[in-house]
Amino acid sequence: MGKEKSPRRVADNEALSVGTQIRGSAQKLGLVAALIRGRPVEEALNILSFSTKGMAVEARKVLASAIANAENNHSLDVDALIVAEASVGKSITMKRFHTRGRGKSTQILKPFSRLRIVVRQVAEEAGEA
Repeated sequence: MGKEKSPRRVADNEALSVGTQIRGSAQKLGLVAALIRGRPVEEALNILSFSTKGMAVEARKVLASAIANAENNHSLDVDALIVAEASVGKSITMKRFHTRGRGKSTQILKPFSRLRIVVRQVAEEAGEA
């Protein structure tokens, strides 16, 4: 007699993971997300592991979470997963101030970003060699 289960936000052959408060600008995170979009998850993990960009560490955590969700919660085959979607958006912005000379101050903005990764299971192609 409880509340009805909410419908899934993604398809049956997909799994989702969201990093809601990643410290850094959405522009920098978007560059990292573009590196992995549309690639197999194993290749995407390798790209993020060896990337020199600082945001790659956080993106790798979110991707690893999406893979774990696919395997444990949705019983998907990890070897057949690709990164179907990697979208970035702005989250909160912390506002700080820095005191300057003659009694003035300037504003310091510390942005946070959101990263949404969807992995999809694709059918194995028979023609691979």
